[in-house]
Amino acid sequence: MEETQTMLCKRCYLNRRLRGRTESTDGEISKPGAGLQTTDSSLQEVLDKHKLSLRRRCERVTEGSDEAGSKTFLNTIYTELFITEGQSEAVNTQHEVKQLETASKMETLHDAPIKCCDIFEALPGKQTFIRVVLTNGVAGIGKTLSVQKFTLDWAEGLENQDVSLVVLLSFRELNLIRDEQLSLLRLLHVFHPTLQKVTAEKLAVCKLLFIFDGLDESRLSLDFNNKEVVSDVTQKSSVNVLLTNLIKGNLLPAALVWITSRPAAANQIPPACVDRVTEVRGFTDAQKEEYFRRRVSDEELSSRIISHVKASRSLHIMCQIPVFCWITATVLEHMLTTDQRGELPKTLTDLYSHFLLVQTKRKKQKYEGGHETSPQELMEADRDVLLKLGRLAFEQLQEGNIMFYQEDLEQVGLDATEASVYSGVCTEIFKRESVILQKTVYCFVHLSVQEFLAAVYMFHCYTNRNTEVLKDFLGKDWDCDNSDHPSLDVFLSGAMKKSLQSKNGHLDLFVRFLHGLSVESNQRLLGGLLARTDNSPEIIQRAINNLKEKKTDTSPDRSINIFHCLTEMNDHSVHQEIQEFLKSDNRSEKKLSEIHCSALAYMLQMSEEVLDELDLEKYNTSLEGRQRLIPAVRNCRKARLSGVGIYETHSEVLASALKSNPSHLRELDLSHNNLRDSAVKLLSAGLDSPNCRLNVLRLSFCNLSAISCVSLASALKSNPSHLRELELSNNKSMQDSGVKLLCDFLRDPHCRLERLRLWGCRLSKISCGSLASALESNPSHLTELQLSNNNELQDSGVKLLSDFLRNPHCRLESLRLSDCSLSGVSCGFLAAALTSSPSHLRELELWGNDLYDSGVKLLCGFLENPDCRLKVLRLGWCSLSEVSCGSLASALESNPSHLRELQLSGNKLQDSGVELLCDCLESPDCRLETLELSGCRLSEISCGSLSSALESNPSHLRELQLSGNDLKDSGVELLSYHVESPRCRLETLRIDDKLITAEKSLGSGVPVQVCSGVL
Repeated sequence: MEETQTMLCKRCYLNRRLRGRTESTDGEISKPGAGLQTTDSSLQEVLDKHKLSLRRRCERVTEGSDEAGSKTFLNTIYTELFITEGQSEAVNTQHEVKQLETASKMETLHDAPIKCCDIFEALPGKQTFIRVVLTNGVAGIGKTLSVQKFTLDWAEGLENQDVSLVVLLSFRELNLIRDEQLSLLRLLHVFHPTLQKVTAEKLAVCKLLFIFDGLDESRLSLDFNNKEVVSDVTQKSSVNVLLTNLIKGNLLPAALVWITSRPAAANQIPPACVDRVTEVRGFTDAQKEEYFRRRVSDEELSSRIISHVKASRSLHIMCQIPVFCWITATVLEHMLTTDQRGELPKTLTDLYSHFLLVQTKRKKQKYEGGHETSPQELMEADRDVLLKLGRLAFEQLQEGNIMFYQEDLEQVGLDATEASVYSGVCTEIFKRESVILQKTVYCFVHLSVQEFLAAVYMFHCYTNRNTEVLKDFLGKDWDCDNSDHPSLDVFLSGAMKKSLQSKNGHLDLFVRFLHGLSVESNQRLLGGLLARTDNSPEIIQRAINNLKEKKTDTSPDRSINIFHCLTEMNDHSVHQEIQEFLKSDNRSEKKLSEIHCSALAYMLQMSEEVLDELDLEKYNTSLEGRQRLIPAVRNCRKARLSGVGIYETHSEVLASALKSNPSHLRELDLSHNNLRDSAVKLLSAGLDSPNCRLNVLRLSFCNLSAISCVSLASALKSNPSHLRELELSNNKSMQDSGVKLLCDFLRDPHCRLERLRLWGCRLSKISCGSLASALESNPSHLTELQLSNNNELQDSGVKLLSDFLRNPHCRLESLRLSDCSLSGVSCGFLAAALTSSPSHLRELELWGNDLYDSGVKLLCGFLENPDCRLKVLRLGWCSLSEVSCGSLASALESNPSHLRELQLSGNKLQDSGVELLCDCLESPDCRLETLELSGCRLSEISCGSLSSALESNPSHLRELQLSGNDLKDSGVELLSYHVESPRCRLETLRIDDKLITAEKSLGSGVPVQVCSGVL
């Protein structure tokens, strides 16, 4: 027994460790690993040496150059980055520059920023313990800088001193030992030699923090489904297994883990293994200015740089990235402090061309000490090395690699010494002396630099007629008009097509640069690096026209890149035309091309003003044009996208709009789109987001299946509190099984749904049972239930629904059960339920059911109830006779003051029935405003009865429908006489054919409409 208790105690302790928590003596729960400080002096000495080593490693920062003496103290230039909990839900299939554009619209005020030193601290009011943190961010946004700052602050004794040991590792380093078998302890010794004397026993008393930087650069295969368990720091295994066991908590369960990654690679870590997801969003607008003022000491010069960046939308957006700020500052500072003339760069291609020129100049001055030379001479001198760098950039870009090793350089004929000379362009990241790590890793200072040099290389191949490379790149899109070399416009068109075929948009910025390089000023700037091209105005105009006329079947987000390519070519005509369109008063008359729609979508979603409504039907354009407008939903409150052909690529855009922080979208209408299950699944991911604040969702005529309902119900149940209206009408494949799934959402106590429409969904009494049960458990919010045109509902279904209507908490105001194969029995169920407790019902629609007079008589029991507040009653085409008119007239005379609309069309009421109704109309308490009697077999006698009744009580009726009756001229004359009466307030009188067209101005200024036609 004692042994069992001991084992239980050990298990409880281990469980607390696995959960990352220990308890202090006063019962308070402390942070993971707190209080595990060592008293071992020899261990403390090792830890102090480790701190000193990390301090030396992190105290200086490299901005583009890794040369000795070129580093700057991190604390001198460090500007606090904006880090938030959660992540912006930008779609990972789009280029990261596009993600930046989306993120630039986010209101950072809605997010609680987290300082990098507090990355493991729970937010105020949350009692959660954070062991594993995953930090996302686009390339160059500052993830590594945040890690470096965190480590430096710890090493200097300023922050997180409860942590005994920080182990900083990058995936770039770990790639080099991916085939090795070693223990976690050996791995620490290899990468941090200062820890050689740390044993497994000493490690056990330390509070550890492992930082793994750059998951997107990993060439490891992180397999979290691997069953191999490693729980001992001395146990040998592969690096992959060691890391997955450390992250899962099998190995050192109390150790903290921090992983950084670009968004597209972050899904390698299962969400179940992560306690907190954060995002580095880079610089806010204020932080951009702070950076430039810190970076450029001359106040006047920094102010000019800031002003220029603000004036260019594309530059300003890119400056969220710290590395891009460095590139921008490098170029503008050089241009503003030298005698170089010309306009400051406004396009990305222009800026990067200057950047390459500046780096080449600096290299020449440092290594050759030469006199000032022209761009032509500079580029000619370094042509071979730059083109090798370009080839490296291009080939690795196609493979999706952003880091390279010695063998990659050798493959393009590039000597490592040559590459290091151009350290502002290709940076030597690290070089270790350790036996295992005698290998150097290279990468460009930012992905955009790699994309620019790749474009330079490809443009060089074009101008120098390198047919083999061109054919390999363009593939089946190679089109030379029976010649051996395509014209410039054909080449650019083929490159654009290749870019649009890319699933993740990895060639989008590359092709934007490619179009920018066709501009003569950029070619002149790059001097001898590019051979001369045929820049005739005719060919350039053809290239521009190709962009404007480009048809696509890709994501509308990706299509916007076509508009950006026009900007890089300095063609602003589309931008100007859209500005004129936005100022126009008659927008519906202006025909918009597809490129117009891409430009408009971009401008609307980047606008500071949130659009109240985006209704695609109001734009005079093609179907593809309407589809290209869809990205504008990110910056609007209501989106009406009915019948535009929504597919998976469009659903991704909609999901990102719902996930964005903040999400402005409150109403989304996707009716009349044949949504596939895959598209609904993507849309549901947006509805599931805690950022989603959607109030109205309309999905009628969308061919939703039961599978779609699974996704939809799950999403709505996860985030139930905002939706107020759900329209799912005429989805015949939903059937009872789909409704049953949705009822889980309706049962949720946080569900606040007010309007549910399921017209024409082939529902039976089974659905009524599911709905009644769900609404019984949460009855107080639903005010409208539309179940019409479900002819299998029948009386048995209505009986089940009546249980819900009896609930004293039921607040239903509108119930529609037209064309549901009901009989008079249903009227009995409804009348009994509605009179059993005070009813909130204001609208009851039962047309198209064979209720007969007996059914209406039962219903009148409810109408006579003094608690009845019904305003609208629709009983058209219900097989009624004049007997029903008597029942209704009697009931309404007892309780006449609430009913505003009575629809009795399509029943055989005859003149005798109308005469009975007129008794009700003559009552001074009658407030009826709409009376529909079309197709009721009436004659001119009914016109006399109605005219007389309206003369007695003329002030309320606004609409009278009498189409489809044999009224004859004499009957119409009687009604016409009544219309001319100054006491008449009738606004609409509907009668057949061309009988009369009387118009007169009423006191309200509203003309009477005497219309022809049947309702």
